[in-house]
Formats: sequence, structure tokens, C-alpha cells
Amino acid sequence: MREQFTGWPEQAMDVLWQLQGEPNKATRERYRADRERLVRQPMIALLNEVADFDARYEDFSVWHFRTGSWWWQHQSAVIRLGRKIELGLRFSLDGLRIQGAWWYPDPGQVDMFRRAVAAEGSGSELSAIVKEVRHRGYEISGDMMKRLPRGYPADHPRADLLRHRSLIAARSLGCEEWLHTPVALERVLSAASDLDPLLMWLARHVKRAA
Repeated sequence: MREQFTGWPEQAMDVLWQLQGEPNKATRERYRADRERLVRQPMIALLNEVADFDARYEDFSVWHFRTGSWWWQHQSAVIRLGRKIELGLRFSLDGLRIQGAWWYPDPGQVDMFRRAVAAEGSGSELSAIVKEVRHRGYEISGDMMKRLPRGYPADHPRADLLRHRSLIAARSLGCEEWLHTPVALERVLSAASDLDPLLMWLARHVKRAA
């Protein structure tokens, strides 16, 4: 029987605090079991409940520990919604962070993205989506060219979007007491709803190249 999500225990923060800086191997091993139980397992429980809410969220991964200290200090997870299109979560001493991202594109995906941005219908739709997501407090970023790609006029109304080779919308959900309660699930589902129009646009228009 899988664990029900009830929030991250307050002791999770204590464990992450002990792993700050550059913890040596002995320190990591001392806290490995507690980190698994108090930090990683709640993330798995959270994403299981998110997947129960919407079947599109069933394909997820919750990262194990890696060699670098950063991976011990941050618990990351992704929900895959399309080729290179993901909803990402990260839990750390700074609280919970969420992002919707199309990144590390396959060959051909950037050209697909640009054609969709340049087209009046799909491009205007994305521009409105990005404006709304930004209005909701998300930072828009990604790998961007310094100049507009060849073949597009300098005065194109969506010149900034055409410069993107990846597109990320992210924000912190905070680090308040709700993190230690089931309310965290509600916060994640609300943020996922904010990002859904962007991710679904990307899923429609930035498909894997044949």
C-alpha cells in the first residue's frame, strides 16, 4: 500500500540543513536513510496523488541522490507531458518550486517551435499564454539567441519568443507551514493549472522530429 501524502515532515528541513555546504561522504551516509524517508518519499507520495488527479501526470520520476552536493540538498522530480516537455518540482530549504519547461530539445524541435510562433494563430495564442503566466508571477526564461534567427523580419511582433531555443516558466510556491500539511497538494495542483495552457501549447506544436 503506497504512502498517502500528508506534507513534508518538519524534520525534513533539519535533514537538509545538515547537508548544506559540502558534506563529506560520512555525513551523507549518516543522513541517507532519513533523507530518503523524510524528503524523497513525501515527493513520491505527492506525485502519486497528483497523478490520481489527472492521468496526464502519471509519467513521473523522482530523482535519487547523486554525487554532487546539490542533489542531496534539493529533491527534484519531473512529470513528462511530451517529448522534452515537463512539469518540474523541487523541494529544498527554500521551500517548493515549480516550473513548466520545454528544454534540451531534440533536433528539429526548435524549428517547429519557431514556425508555430511565427504563424499568426498559434503564435498569438502563445504570446497571450506567456503574458498570462507572467502575470500570475512566473518568471519566463530559457536558452535564447542574442539575435533573431535568420529568415524572420526584425520587426516581427513576436521577436522575443522567436529567439527562444527553450522555454521555461517557473516560480517559488513558498516555504510556509502548509508545506508540512496536505495543503501542499492543493498548491501544486493550482500551479499545474496555471502552467497547463503553456505546456499543452508546447505539446501540440513542438513535437518530436520524424
